[in-house]
Amino acid sequence: MTTPLSLDLFSSALLLHPDGQVLAAERRMAGGASGAGQAAWQVATFHVETDADVHADHWEMHPQAEEAVCCLSGAVRFYLRAEDPASSGEEMVRLTPGTAVVVPRGRWHRLELDAPSDLMSITLREGTRLEKRSTS
Repeated sequence: MTTPLSLDLFSSALLLHPDGQVLAAERRMAGGASGAGQAAWQVATFHVETDADVHADHWEMHPQAEEAVCCLSGAVRFYLRAEDPASSGEEMVRLTPGTAVVVPRGRWHRLELDAPSDLMSITLREGTRLEKRSTS
């Protein structure tokens, strides 16, 4: 029998594998191999103090799966890029403690902080892309 270990979710992530295995691992922002030869969902928790901590100057997109972004404390503005590439509009959702947003697969998104926050994200990170946000 294995002894359960206490994990610091602010310094590591949980990888949830399709075969039911749960492993602690280094948090990854970009895609890549998740070990055990299979794609795994990453559950990651972050304490963020500034917009730089949430790469507010970049859009992010996950082509393999939806993403749940959960606000555990603080407050953030969550932006979704317009689905029509010809449009410059954005949709904004405010997240406060105990709220979440589900980002559709393949939808570009970003965050900006209203206050220092604790956030949790749950997604398949394989293929994750970042794109510098145009400020013009």
